[in-house]
Amino acid sequence: MSRRVRYQVAVSLDGFIAGTNGEYDWIVMDPSIDFNALYKEFDTVVMGRKTYEVAAAQGGTGAMPGLEVVAFSRTLPAANLAGVRVSNDDPRQVVAELKKKPGRDIWLFGGGTLFRSLLDAGLVDTVEVAVMPVILGSGIPLVQPGGTTKLVLSDQKVLSKSGIVMLSYSVAGAKASGTQISYIKQATTKRVAAGTRPTVARRKRPNTKRRMK
Repeated sequence: MSRRVRYQVAVSLDGFIAGTNGEYDWIVMDPSIDFNALYKEFDTVVMGRKTYEVAAAQGGTGAMPGLEVVAFSRTLPAANLAGVRVSNDDPRQVVAELKKKPGRDIWLFGGGTLFRSLLDAGLVDTVEVAVMPVILGSGIPLVQPGGTTKLVLSDQKVLSKSGIVMLSYSVAGAKASGTQISYIKQATTKRVAAGTRPTVARRKRPNTKRRMK
């Protein structure tokens, strides 16, 4: 089975993945999300220029520890930086080649224009969104306008503490399997085997019998 390309992204309730200027400070954090477990599902990240520039603005080259980052741009010069490759090549050709190589899944990190291009080329296998309980009103949309694509629900989780709704879809017709949301920390609970009754603590009855003299 070839590596999957997974569009894994946070989105506002009204369908934006970033503010008008690329802001992402509106994203709600939830302690039950195990980001280390999430990152281990991938070994390669692909992103568009705008997403890359926001990441690089935080300092350094925009690299992500343990992951190979490929940033696509028609305006930035091609370069091989520490942990990042800036490419002027056609993203569809590059991603198609990446999918043929052995390894873990490929994280389509953003943005909406790159997602549309790869989706139309039949290269996206899953769409995984963490819907934030936030309405931005404007910003960078989840995907640019284009054709219709049907999705099939693979998994869903509601994080009650934060109000985040996590949805995982597979692209209809994709050869790869859907993705289960397995990076959420679960509270330890005791399970009762099927067909058995839970043990209930009983109070000791007081001894009401009088002792015989």
